[in-house]
Amino acid sequence: MAQDGQKFIKRNRSPRVHIEYEVETYGSVEKISLPFVMGVMSDLSGKSEKPKKEMAERDFVNVDMDNFGEFQNSISPRAAFMVDNSLTGEGKLSVDLTFKSMDDFSPGRVAEQVPATAKLLEARRQLSDLLAYMDGKDKAQDVIDQLLKNPDLLGTLAAESKARSDGNDA
Repeated sequence: MAQDGQKFIKRNRSPRVHIEYEVETYGSVEKISLPFVMGVMSDLSGKSEKPKKEMAERDFVNVDMDNFGEFQNSISPRAAFMVDNSLTGEGKLSVDLTFKSMDDFSPGRVAEQVPATAKLLEARRQLSDLLAYMDGKDKAQDVIDQLLKNPDLLGTLAAESKARSDGNDA
């Protein structure tokens, strides 16, 4: 049974490192192939909030392309740091990022994890949706132009929208 698995791996993912040596036994030389096994000890969790086992209690974990996402989720790498606040130009901004999948490294997902940039990202998405909705609708463009020219009307609309969203949350 174990050899079936090894044959499957050999057929589907041939090893990239081949280590062989020649041995002379009873006057004949034969080549013996050694498996290449590598163990890496590393703290990949960063500032993870999950408790870590003592070094003596830790086991090696087989990580490959099939289970990398599951492995990353199990250690939940985290980065927490302060950056200059370039949004307002004053003070520092606290950044606390947790990466449970490779998608969490994308700029949009990083922006979603920082409250100040999450609001900007949501506004950008809403504007993009509005632009797509207005495509080909000339009267909608006229209404938007009227709203932008009349600050009182825009304020009333914003207050009504906020009241509706507060009513839905309750």
